[in-house]
Amino acid sequence: MSTPAPADETMRGAIARNPVVQTLALMVLVSAMAWIGMVVGYTRLFVLATPLSERPWGLVTSVYAHLGPGHLLANAVIIAIAGGIAALSTSTLRFHLFFLTTGVLAGVVQVLVFHLQGTAIAVLGASGAAFALVGYVLTSNVVSQLVAGWLGVSFRIAVVVFAIAAAWLTIEWSAPGSALLAHFTGAALGLIAGHFRVLHTS
Repeated sequence: MSTPAPADETMRGAIARNPVVQTLALMVLVSAMAWIGMVVGYTRLFVLATPLSERPWGLVTSVYAHLGPGHLLANAVIIAIAGGIAALSTSTLRFHLFFLTTGVLAGVVQVLVFHLQGTAIAVLGASGAAFALVGYVLTSNVVSQLVAGWLGVSFRIAVVVFAIAAAWLTIEWSAPGSALLAHFTGAALGLIAGHFRVLHTS
């Protein structure tokens, strides 16, 4: 029986400590639990719905749980790409806080807006956080920062540009019947956060 070489162990350790890998693993684990819950007719632990105070844990579980393998895979691909880029310049803690915060806020906006319209809905999935990572990558890179500095636009104009960009991302990347408000919220949060490079540690 051969033992792993030190280099292999180092590589495996680095992968295990990668916040994107940790996030994807959480998504798979919580989604699998949610699917089991669906089979036995118990999904309340995983979805986000109003009133928020009734099942506050749904704020967290809904970000990592997904409706099915296709839903999980679609978000996982985006998170692996955009998250992989964002993770290069941030810490594990900042990445997880950003992912969870944007995912929660996106879901809350989706259910509260419908609640105010008199419609009760439930959401789950990391789409809001995924859109936030895409938005972050788009505005935090060196080229975007240089262009923004060169143009010298005011923050008010920048907000309008961010809103238009978030709307474009939402329309172009959202599947029919998906949570558009959550996608828009995530994209907008990511674009603004990227402009201020909140994830960057240096």
